[in-house]
Amino acid sequence: MRKRLIITFTAAAACACLLAGCGSGSNASSNASEGRSGEDNKLYVYNWGEYIDEDVIPLFEEETGIEVVYDMFETNEEMYPIVEAGGVKYDVVCPSDYMIQRMIQDNLLAEINYENVPNIKEIGQEYLDIASGFDPGNKYAVPYCWGTMGILYNTKRLEELGVPAPTKWSDLWDERLKDEILMQNSLRSAFTCALKMLGYSLNTTSEEELAKARDVLIEQKPLVQAYVIDQVRDKMIGGEAAVSLIYSGEMLYIQDAVKEQGLDFDLEYVIPEEGTYYWIDCWVIPANAEHKENAEKWIDFMCRPDIAKKNFEYITYATPNKGAFDLLDEDIQNNKALFPDVTALPNCEILQYPGDELNTVYNEMWKEIKAD
Repeated sequence: MRKRLIITFTAAAACACLLAGCGSGSNASSNASEGRSGEDNKLYVYNWGEYIDEDVIPLFEEETGIEVVYDMFETNEEMYPIVEAGGVKYDVVCPSDYMIQRMIQDNLLAEINYENVPNIKEIGQEYLDIASGFDPGNKYAVPYCWGTMGILYNTKRLEELGVPAPTKWSDLWDERLKDEILMQNSLRSAFTCALKMLGYSLNTTSEEELAKARDVLIEQKPLVQAYVIDQVRDKMIGGEAAVSLIYSGEMLYIQDAVKEQGLDFDLEYVIPEEGTYYWIDCWVIPANAEHKENAEKWIDFMCRPDIAKKNFEYITYATPNKGAFDLLDEDIQNNKALFPDVTALPNCEILQYPGDELNTVYNEMWKEIKAD
């Protein structure tokens, strides 16, 4: 991960507090809340690792006079219980589509006052339309980044192994790729590969279909070198694996790094023909936020085209911001792996939250897959 920015009461500390039985009524939580009362110039942000240009935060602070306290998480599943418990009261968070749907259902989010977010006009209507599938009426979530999930492959390494370039999810079960496969350490991402390979919807509610997906993921496990998140970057740049399950934004960063370092191999990205999921990460405001107007100022700032462009150039994930897109170089605008026509992706779906009961089933099956 890149350098941690401004940290006070971190997510890790929140987890420790929760494990120690320090619920929302505890002295620790009470003290944290008391310490924040009256701090109108504060903003507590909870975001993915490496998911913002580090220079953007001081720019926001300078323009607004608001001090940002910034914590990071690795997965939606890590973020959710922290926000739900409320031991740390974040003002603005950046979850993904299906998790936003869950947070809305669980009354964890506050409606955004768009009078305080005039730059919402910069977000493309097609992305707002997609977001309305998990946030009806676009009341709670403002799109920040979006992309697809596919397979990144090292053309030279595959040639050495005598393995053709992947075109299907089933290619990640090729025994010739033993110890050459990197999978995302993400429940829904891993299940997407298996469900799509089996011809099922990635939003299936059938426990029988989920069980079949679990079984093929268990069958694949001996071939997998590692389940990773941010580590996928260094491993693919270092030539440590032939193929990886990856999000499209990582693709551009990794490809650029390979070129800049003058490495003797190429990395290509493909969306398997069975289809995949496209995702949108959005800014939301927790219902217990203590600085809601500051959060809306933050969201508006993130929607400003020059700031959205700056963030895109740093994190390389596709922006839904039309103003920012218009500022990009033409070769980037024409990169269809990075900016495909979101309205015409074949066999692709957006993730939906499966409901609490089925979510428990997912989690139990994921434990079985990851068990030693």
